Amino acid sequence: MNCKNCNTNLDQLSIYCHNCGGKVIKNRLTLKNIAQHLGETFFNYDNTLIMTIICLIKAPEQVIDSYVKGVRKRYINPISFFGISLTLTGFTIFIIRKFYKNALDVSNLFDSTAMYSDKASQDLIASSSDFSLDYSSLIYASLIPLFAIISWILFNKKKYNFTEHLVIYMYSMSLYSIFSAILGLLILVINANYYLAFSTYFYIATLLYHCYLLKRLFNLTFKEIVLKTLLFIILFTIAFVVLTMGIGIIMAIVMQLNGELK
Repeated sequence: MNCKNCNTNLDQLSIYCHNCGGKVIKNRLTLKNIAQHLGETFFNYDNTLIMTIICLIKAPEQVIDSYVKGVRKRYINPISFFGISLTLTGFTIFIIRKFYKNALDVSNLFDSTAMYSDKASQDLIASSSDFSLDYSSLIYASLIPLFAIISWILFNKKKYNFTEHLVIYMYSMSLYSIFSAILGLLILVINANYYLAFSTYFYIATLLYHCYLLKRLFNLTFKEIVLKTLLFIILFTIAFVVLTMGIGIIMAIVMQLNGELK
């Protein structure tokens, strides 16, 4: 009998390959063993995904320091973690597009006679909503290097280089995305009208989590974390405004071209 992964010759009683460590599969696929495999992969306490999520909440510096220092088996790697978060984000966007698109209508938060009542404003809001859904993964991914640059400038760049700061935010933003997707879907099912409010409060919770993460990671005092967080927000706001203006210009051009084509 040979290993199906690396073709190494194995003993008939072998459960795992002594060369590559792969599990020896002898039975044909059934729904039962697929369900068992999924359970072992995603819901086992000892699973690296579950362990990574728990440790990122309890002691995030352990996960990040371990990966930076070369530990690769204890926790899920940041790229795989980021991939899982993108998958959940994509699934959430599909559900919102299919069933709950009105949950993203910002105009519901304002009086119908106010500044959002005219057709041009409503069209802009609708276009913004469509744009955020269409390019949410790209926007989300682009935030990570932006956060890393600002963090590298402000938070002890002698300890971590820029690439290592990317690792920090791949972990933290993936954690945010996973919880945002799961809790957001629950909110949509319970009452879709609360989704925008949930998103706002969750942004605040994410900011507080990053303060907690950076404090533990860089051993910052309360005064340092408050000051540097304020500087972080200022620099991010400036960059975000510039980015938003650029996106707004692109959207205006696209809307004008669509109008001309019609």
